[in-house]
Formats: sequence, C-alpha cells, structure tokens
Amino acid sequence: MDSSCQKILPLKPQEINIQAIDGLDESSPQIRIFEKEYLELKSAVGYWRAMHGKAILREKILQQTIKKLKGQIRDLRHRIFGKKSEKPSAKEENGKPKDPKTKRPRGQQLGSNGHGLTERPDLPVKEETVVFDETPICPVCGKPYISHEDGEKESIRYSVNVKAHVRIYNRQSMKKGCCCKGVADKLTAPIPVNVIPKSPYEIQIWEAVLLTKFHYCQPTNRLLNQYAELGLPISPGTIAGGLKTLKTMFQPVYDALYNHQMTEDRFHNDESSWKVFETVDNKIGNRWWLWVSRSVSVVYFQIAPGRGADVPVEYFKNTQQQKIIVICDRYSAYKSLARQMPFIVLAFCWAHVRRDYLDAARKYPTLEEWALYWVEKIGELYHINNHRCKLFDQQLPIQWQDALFKELHGKLVEKMDAIVQERDNFITSHDPDDPNLDLLIRVKYKILTSLKNHWKGLSVFVEHPEVPMDKNPGEKSIRNPVTGRKNFYGSGSKWSSELAAIMFSIFQTLGLWEINCNHWLRAYLIACAENHGKAPEDLSVFLPWEMDKGCRQNLSRPPDTS
Repeated sequence: MDSSCQKILPLKPQEINIQAIDGLDESSPQIRIFEKEYLELKSAVGYWRAMHGKAILREKILQQTIKKLKGQIRDLRHRIFGKKSEKPSAKEENGKPKDPKTKRPRGQQLGSNGHGLTERPDLPVKEETVVFDETPICPVCGKPYISHEDGEKESIRYSVNVKAHVRIYNRQSMKKGCCCKGVADKLTAPIPVNVIPKSPYEIQIWEAVLLTKFHYCQPTNRLLNQYAELGLPISPGTIAGGLKTLKTMFQPVYDALYNHQMTEDRFHNDESSWKVFETVDNKIGNRWWLWVSRSVSVVYFQIAPGRGADVPVEYFKNTQQQKIIVICDRYSAYKSLARQMPFIVLAFCWAHVRRDYLDAARKYPTLEEWALYWVEKIGELYHINNHRCKLFDQQLPIQWQDALFKELHGKLVEKMDAIVQERDNFITSHDPDDPNLDLLIRVKYKILTSLKNHWKGLSVFVEHPEVPMDKNPGEKSIRNPVTGRKNFYGSGSKWSSELAAIMFSIFQTLGLWEINCNHWLRAYLIACAENHGKAPEDLSVFLPWEMDKGCRQNLSRPPDTS
C-alpha cells in the first residue's frame, strides 16, 4: 500500500483501563472500553442519580399528599356520619375500652328522688265535675253504691285547645232623635280596632304567623296548612302582603335596638349565609349574609349582600364608646375592621383554637396524643378562668381584687406563659421552607403559628375578666335563625329578609331579658292597632331597658287568653 493511502486511515481510538481508573485491585477482572464510551457512561450515572433523587422526592411529596387527602376524607366522613361530640372515646387506665355493661344508664336512676310535677302557676284553671252515667251497683248483691264521705277526688290534666272561628260583630245602628243640623242622621257602633285596618284577619292570626316563622323558625306554609284543616284557609299572598305592612310597624323598635346597642362596649359577633331569592342590581346570585351583634342588653341582626369588612365598619360607625371589645372568630373581615377602626379590640375565640387541635386529631390519628395534650391545656385555662370570673368584682380593677382572685389570676398568667414558651420552642426549631419537612410537622407548625399570630386577641380575657374566652353567646343567638334558614330556605324578597332581621332582633333581645315573646308581641300589636295601624308614639313601655320592673315581670308571664 502506498504512502498516500496510509495517511487517510482513521486513528485508533484510545483505550482506557477501567480497573486502573476506579482504583480496583489488580486481581479483579479488567474491562477495557474506549474513552468516549466511558465519558458517556459517567454522564449517564450523574443523570440517573439526579432522576432517582427527583423520584424519591416526588414519592415523598405524593405520600404526604395521600396522607393529607386521607385526613380530609376522615374529617368529611366524621362531619357526615360521626357523632356530634368532641370528646374522645372513654378508656380505662390500662388502655382497654370500658365495658358497656358498666355504663351508667341514661335518665333518672331507680331509687333517686324525683323533682315532682312541674309547677305551672300561670295557667288558668278550668274545673269540671265528672259523674257516673248510672249509679254503680254491687255485682254480688245488686245494692247501689252510696256517696262517699270524702266527697270528690281530684285529678289534674293539661290541655291546649286550638280552634278557628268566625267573629261576627252586630254593630248597633242609631238615628238621631232631634232636628239639629250639621250632625249625622245615623250612627253605627265602631268595630274594634285591628292591627291592619282593612284586613279581615285579627291580631291573633298575625301574632301566630310572626311567632311561628321568626321565633319558632317553622315555615309559614305549615301554619297555613294547619289553619286550612281547622276550616280557615288563607292565601299565602295575603300573608305576604300583611307581613309587608307589619314591617313598617316594627321598624321603630328595630332602630331603637340599634341606637341603644351603640351605647355599649362589648359585642359578640358572628355571621351566617342567608338566601334572598330576588334579583338585585350589582348582586350576583342569591347568597346573602345574616350578621349578628350581641351585646349585654341587645341582640341585633342585619341582612347584607356580602361578607366583607364594610358591613361591620358601617355598623360600628355610630358607636358612642371610646373603646370597644368585639369577641369573634379569626375571620379576616374582623381583622380588617380592627385596622380601619383602631378603637376596636378583637378578642378571639378559644373554642375555635381548640377545634384546630380536635380537627388535627381526627384527620391524622398519629397526632391524636399531641392534639389532646393541647386540648387539655386549653381546658385548664377554661377551668382557672371560670373560677377567677366568679370572684371578679367589675367595680374594681384587677390590682384591687381580693387575694383569692389574685392567686387564680397569677396561675392563669403562668399557664399562658407556659403555652407561649412551648409554642415558640416548636416554631423556632423547624423551618417551614424545608422541602423534606414531614407533613405532620407541617400540621403542627401551622396550628401553632396561627396560635402565635392571634395571641394578642386570645389574651384579651386575661386583663379583662368580663370578656369570655369564646364567642359561644353569639353563636347561640344565631343558632335559631340558622334553623329557620334550613327550614324555609331564607327569604323570597329583600323586604322579607329585612323583616326577618327585625323580628330575629326583637325576639332574641326579649329572650335576653326573659320576657315572654308571645305576651310582648300581643301587647305591641294591640298598641299598633289602637294607633290606627302605626307604631305607637311612646316605645318606652316596649323597650326592656326602659320599662319598669313591674311591667317587665308582667310581660315575662304568658298572655291572658281569657
């Protein structure tokens, strides 16, 4: 072969001894590969190592996601099918469940003293004499029984008689017996006044409609069905028209409730959805909101199209106090309210904090011991604070209270400081940005971080013993309207939703003062009837904080039905 051909021959690839590169023992088998193949394999090793690391991380994230979703499933199942109790199942000291046979039976126990018949001193008594149809005779000799020297034997039964009837007024008509001019020739006796002047339905019917819907929270249709079966069919449209007229009569009382509440300085606030089935400009959908503000002497409801901070801001703009404490949950609208109105102090609800731990225990069984540990710590706060509040004299500042109060106050402060220390130790020892952080640690971190962020509002009750630790009174007030929402789905129009807020406010406020709603409503409707279908000029006899003690005691009893 000539020299020109030898010049174009390819170069021999360089061989690499894998044994020498990897530092293996000389006795180990040797593999020779080309350098290019070695570099390709080395590059592939790095690639697959990176892919393996990503797969491990991805699997860890998926495992945490599965754990989180399973927790949500457990939580939803509990909400639908679980018992309505936050207490864990009772266990013996050895960890075994209690024997169900040893469980104390419910109800009054055999051999215990009963409370006797319930006293009902306000019910009218109607006596009836019961006699034999025929004189009984002895079945042996045939001689008749004679009257017993003890006379009659008394037996008591209770009865409620509901019936409908037509009331016809035969109005006396008289003509004048003189020749005087400028006077009427005939006069007819006036018909008794009615709350809706031209309506054929009297006060008792409107009273029943208002109480049934807004106090007992039952659909009006049920009452109308009952009236129809009693022989008194009434059109739903007639009832709607009458209620629209009645709304104007209760508006002054509603305004008086608001004006009086603006003089107070402590509120329990809450809100719940409410349906309004009317198309309103600039409002999408039929979901409105029912807001409640409960103070010492007034429970005030209002219907609003939204759930934003503008609703409570507008509500509190007329307050007459320099400082207000609002007991509420951790909803962002209340936080915005406090930022816009610095004189408002938020006292957050410890019951919601407690619920955080119970939810975590239900979603993640592994956290049950940790969660119940914190629930127990919150229970200790409640226990100490309840005893402390019983000794609190609202006329004196904390530093002037008696020695026993100060002792309990010191214990409460110590418990709060211990919670702060334990909370902060956990938060500072974990980095939430760490991607390898376990899901359960993240759950703990989230709960304790929320506890820290809301601690200022959760500590208000310490220096203000008159402020409760939770907003249960507010939730209790809104519970009855929520029952009504579930029964009759809300309101068919905007005006009817406003009437609902008015009547809820009136009935709940009367309940605070232990006034009989039936008695008050009858008295008020009669006063409106006497004022020609308008609200009475003097509302003082119908406002609990203005009426005298005797009037309040009278209205606390059932109305006279005679």
